[in-house]
Amino acid sequence: MLPAPDRSHTRRDTALFLICTIISGALLFAPAARADALASFVRGTVLLPLVWLQERAEEGKASRSRLRALRAQRDSLATVVQTQPVLEGENARLRQLFGLRERLSTPFVAAEVMHQAQATDGLTLLLSSGSSEGVAQFQPVIAPEGLVGVTRAVERRTSSATTWAHPEFRASAFTQDGSVAGIVAPSSQASSQEPLLELRGVPYRDSVPPGTLVLTSGLGGVYPKGIPIGTVSGVARETAGWERVYLVRPMVNPGAVSHVLILIGALRRPVSDAFVPDSAPDG
Repeated sequence: MLPAPDRSHTRRDTALFLICTIISGALLFAPAARADALASFVRGTVLLPLVWLQERAEEGKASRSRLRALRAQRDSLATVVQTQPVLEGENARLRQLFGLRERLSTPFVAAEVMHQAQATDGLTLLLSSGSSEGVAQFQPVIAPEGLVGVTRAVERRTSSATTWAHPEFRASAFTQDGSVAGIVAPSSQASSQEPLLELRGVPYRDSVPPGTLVLTSGLGGVYPKGIPIGTVSGVARETAGWERVYLVRPMVNPGAVSHVLILIGALRRPVSDAFVPDSAPDG
């Protein structure tokens, strides 16, 4: 058999309801002074635990709001700290590019490098300037440190450039003192960690010490004379009595540039004076 329901709780609840109803009616029709005194007594006795719980709940809500605000500030600060070196590096490069623009006497067009998440990024670059700004095929692309590459395909608003890392890149070059000349091309000894170029066609009798700056010679009609290409790092190979091939460490890392200059118009003047002599290779 089912146990008989406990009616004591029901009677107790009914009694409490009636008492509350009577008190409410008394407060409703009682004089204002007496009603205020009774209400104050009730708040200080019966409702005191509820008031305390309400105050704690408000404090907890305020604490959670402050915690969320502090977390948002922490996340914002962490983002700023993480991006600050990148922004500082980009600002430094933009200042260098502005200085190069001031020193150039050759017409140019500034362009932003729109890097593509592709295997060819670093070999070919998409630039934000095109034929509407005067860009055409086979125009040199430079950075503050030196040569980046040459434009290939040109559209109205954009253009693409092949960099010195492209297998088809070639440039006539000479050493800074003008004593040795040759052809610069990508090196077969290069790796993804250390891309290198080669200075080919150097007579065996000529010796080029490490650290020698290699620049474009101006021959061939594409690159003007005096654009830094890289510095000699050693001998790649040699054919006894015939020629030496030297390894050249490039001045510019194409995968790291964000803004470049495209040299336009007739490129008859040397541009070596526009580059800082002690520029180091961009690693």
